[in-house]
Amino acid sequence: MKQARQILNNTFGYHDFRHHQADIIHTLIEGGDALVLMPTGGGKSLCYQIPALLRNGVGVIVSPLIALMQDQVDALTQLGLRAAFLNSTQDSTTQQATEQALLGGELDLLYVAPERLLSSRMLALLTRTPLALFAIDEAHCVSQWGHDFRPEYRKLSVLAERFSKVPRIALTATADRRTRDEIIEQLALGQAEVYINSFDRPNIRYAISEGDNPRERLWRFLESEHTDDAGIVYCLSRKKVEQVADWLTQKGRTALAYHAGLPEQMRRQHQMRFLREDGVIMVATIAFGMGIDKPDVRFVAHLNLPKSLEAYYQETGRAGRDGQPANAWMAYNLQDVITLRQMMSDTDANEQYKRIAHHKLETMLGLCELTGCRRQVLLACFDEYLSEPCGNCDNCLHPPVTWDGTEAARKALSCVYRTGQRFGVKYATDVLIGKDDERIKNNRHHRISTYGIGCEHKAQEWRDIFRQLIAQGYLDIDPEGHGALGLTAKARPLLRGEMELQLRLRPKRESKQAQGTRKASIVLSAQDQPLFEALRVLRLRLAREQGVPPYVIFHDSTLCEMASQRPDSEAALRVVGGVGERKLVRYGRAFLEVIRDCPL
Repeated sequence: MKQARQILNNTFGYHDFRHHQADIIHTLIEGGDALVLMPTGGGKSLCYQIPALLRNGVGVIVSPLIALMQDQVDALTQLGLRAAFLNSTQDSTTQQATEQALLGGELDLLYVAPERLLSSRMLALLTRTPLALFAIDEAHCVSQWGHDFRPEYRKLSVLAERFSKVPRIALTATADRRTRDEIIEQLALGQAEVYINSFDRPNIRYAISEGDNPRERLWRFLESEHTDDAGIVYCLSRKKVEQVADWLTQKGRTALAYHAGLPEQMRRQHQMRFLREDGVIMVATIAFGMGIDKPDVRFVAHLNLPKSLEAYYQETGRAGRDGQPANAWMAYNLQDVITLRQMMSDTDANEQYKRIAHHKLETMLGLCELTGCRRQVLLACFDEYLSEPCGNCDNCLHPPVTWDGTEAARKALSCVYRTGQRFGVKYATDVLIGKDDERIKNNRHHRISTYGIGCEHKAQEWRDIFRQLIAQGYLDIDPEGHGALGLTAKARPLLRGEMELQLRLRPKRESKQAQGTRKASIVLSAQDQPLFEALRVLRLRLAREQGVPPYVIFHDSTLCEMASQRPDSEAALRVVGGVGERKLVRYGRAFLEVIRDCPL
């Protein structure tokens, strides 16, 4: 472990281990297996990189992220490590050269996709190679109950069978108890040490905005909080991804589309621009993002409801990997619920899977309509409990106003019942406000007792009421009945007057304060800001010369520390976090010159 600390300090430039890193590294050095749950940005990669350097042989990292392997290897090469990858983007000559380096003991770390690892050729190569360890990244992909199931991950149990003496480590940032149990079972990690760190990302501020016109609400959020920051905007459909990217571009932002339907070369080009340029917004489906190492993503926005809290946590975790302030902002409306339920109904999955998926969506809805601390509920999904409200979500900062919605809810539920539980929200709303409509007359619903009894609320207000009743489980939506509403068992005591119901009051105008967000940026004094910008200019020039993302040179947090501390020698620069021996030699003089030339 003394050597491990020297590598941490001299190679990676960090002063001390975080979370359970030291214990995990010790377990692997001693030849044991480990399952590691650590939040995005928590330092998972060090848990296998350092043991791979200390043990005899090569560390093999199994990753589903072919498009990102190049950048991961570039970052390690910057540190002076012997790293490579094998994937389908390489020509045969490059692949053969890498295989020879592997057999010749010339590699410390090798990245491969699970499909390649499981090929007979690759397994044969590994039997001829001294192996330090196997690291299975994004291990939640093994779970059919998770949000990113990949069948090939289940076959990785072959590693335990064929390489029983090689330690294995499985890592993920998101796994509830069910997913954790499945990882252990499917990967044969029954004897592994399990390390679960806090899932909390206190630097991320959560805010959820409900109602119509989500695109305009997104623009107000960007204009007030992130005028020139890099970020990700998630949409549910490919069509919407392209529409939003075009719309943001017309608004003057650098926005790129990413989804599985785009040509592979375009996806790769867009991903490279996002990683290597400043201020780029990636508009994407969930096909984008897993394993993204870009540390300065200042916001993640959702324009549609995610399928589960796990998916939401995984996607928002791509913001603020550098530990600096970041925003997780989401807009959703009732149509999202209908669309997701229809998608679940249309799958070929068995009934048990559909039932669990339905429950996860209900839990996600519960977070959206919550009146208390969002972080407490989010962490409880992972069996972690905050004793006090977090103080850094929209509900904590600006507690929502509630009103007694008991009578309105009873009218809404009664209307659904009396119209036969065969119609959607719009139709029920039209009946409640007494709209003069031929369809209502043809169904003779202008003669029922609930026709026109809801004139005290506008149509938009009734849509809000219905949305909350659905989110809280009083109404269900039949995905095969074109969004038809139906009463649940939970609705009975409310209809009978045996309970009261508080509903959220929607603000008449969503102000910046109501959004509950903040400017997510590096906090520097006015006198240090010019130096920080000058250091960023130097970093960008060096990155372009070498064809790597700027953060591979130094993270923003490292530049921030340089700007505030103003080191005047290599010895002083060496103690800045993120400056290891190799980077000190390569870049120290250039950065010290900029610091020296920038007056206070």
